[in-house]
Amino acid sequence: MYKNKITRAIFLSAGLSLALSGCGDKPDEKKATEASSSKSTELADVQELVRGNGAEVASLDPHKTEGVPESHVLRDLMEGLVIQDAEGNTIPGVAESWSTDDNKTFTFKIRKGAKWSNGDPVTAHDFEYSFKRAVDPKTASPYAWYIEYTKMKNAKDIVEGKKGIDSLGVKAIDDHTLVLETDVVVPHFVKMLAHTTMYPVHKATVQKYGDSWTKPEHFVGNGAYKLTDWVVNEKIVVERNSNYWDDKDTIITKVTFLPIENQNAEMNRFLSGEIHMTDELPNEQFRRLMKEHPDEVAISPYLCTYYYGFNNERPPFNDARVRKALSYAIDRDIITNAILGQGQKPAYALTHSGITGFNPVLPEYANMDHDARIAKAKELLSQAGFGEDKPLDFSLLYNTDDNHKKIAVAIQSMWKKSLGKFVDVELENQEWKTYLESSKQGDFDVRRAGWCADYNEASTFLAIAVSDNGSNDQKYNSAVYDKAMNDAVNVAKTEQERNKYYEIAETQLANDMPIAPIYQYVKSRLVSSHVGGYPEKNPQDNVYSKDLYLTK
Repeated sequence: MYKNKITRAIFLSAGLSLALSGCGDKPDEKKATEASSSKSTELADVQELVRGNGAEVASLDPHKTEGVPESHVLRDLMEGLVIQDAEGNTIPGVAESWSTDDNKTFTFKIRKGAKWSNGDPVTAHDFEYSFKRAVDPKTASPYAWYIEYTKMKNAKDIVEGKKGIDSLGVKAIDDHTLVLETDVVVPHFVKMLAHTTMYPVHKATVQKYGDSWTKPEHFVGNGAYKLTDWVVNEKIVVERNSNYWDDKDTIITKVTFLPIENQNAEMNRFLSGEIHMTDELPNEQFRRLMKEHPDEVAISPYLCTYYYGFNNERPPFNDARVRKALSYAIDRDIITNAILGQGQKPAYALTHSGITGFNPVLPEYANMDHDARIAKAKELLSQAGFGEDKPLDFSLLYNTDDNHKKIAVAIQSMWKKSLGKFVDVELENQEWKTYLESSKQGDFDVRRAGWCADYNEASTFLAIAVSDNGSNDQKYNSAVYDKAMNDAVNVAKTEQERNKYYEIAETQLANDMPIAPIYQYVKSRLVSSHVGGYPEKNPQDNVYSKDLYLTK
């Protein structure tokens, strides 16, 4: 029905001579013609992409991951029923088509040419097995809650151990027909299926090797690439999967992901020609890079909110006055304009303002001037029993990353300058995998966090603050909030009605302040002038290597 072709190529004038090793296959002639249609160019003989990936991945099992670094790699190794194009639109993946009459029962037709990397056919039965595995409490998926929020039939009861996995609303009618059922009407249901948690896994491989199935020598995927090498804290290498259903339209033959947490080191490796794409760029180098390498700085919209989460179960952060005081004392304009300055916007709500169809009303404190906020913060701390003779002593946790550190240092300084002896904060950093575990176990006072949209609808943000949500690491619990989110699904009949409940939820968040929203992201990275097909308009930063290509 649809074809996932390159929608726009970026050909930049200031090129780098990239000395990258390897000798990949010759690019496909058909797609080479498409790639060069807008401008006269030549494809590089070697189509091997090297990209920075931030942190070392915690896992490559799509049902046991929850982070952005993992998703970058999984998008190359796996493919769900649907994927996204360069502008973030939902388009066919393994499913060539789908239909629904009531937004409760959805029928998907699986491509007859879809295969696993070992040559086995990809069938509807693979998706039935995989969805049941993801929601099974035995799997302990950190994103099992996500399937709950698709409202797939009985998912919530299965996650809570009240029903067996066979009651999940998924059924393979035959090898090429999959039927999914939801408990309620969910107009955005198909959009939600592009998420990595909804990727299929190869049953025989998982059952044979257990947790070791993700090792390169065992890995079987259905994406455009197959896993060939994984050296922890050094690199992940994937190579073109000849069994992929659209392999004929794939140009990049090999992708190397590098876990580089230091943005300056990553930038230097890019400028020396070792990397085609960085994961981020150093905040303090942004203006220089824009001046000296303007054609290689790529800035895209990004549906993510950066926030600080308070441990709502640990005194004194179980007191909303303490949480509010610290939030009020953060100068978001300094963060977005002076420290970042790439187009980020101050955030006063959890939901990103770029979400289609919903824009939360600003809370009262957002309209207060700086002095008024500080005065209110001190008043709240005093009411909570803190002062110059009894400071609020706590630690701020962030995952190892230069940019996170700079923001943490800046906010630590803001708290010290504006609140004086009322607070005493210590900074603590942990590598990504340890940080995730500390967050999950509630082993923190205040933590740096961010949430990126899993689909383009307000509930993708607001769901994480529901009391029983698996990603509610702040352990926030509000009956008012939970009811609003429940009513948005089970009571509201229209988008307008849903938005009224979302407004109630955002208002309750501002009243309780379980998190302190800080800013709305943009995605900024360095992209070589030799990279074509980069999806600069995708608001979720979903980059599929199969849609990229390298030019001479």
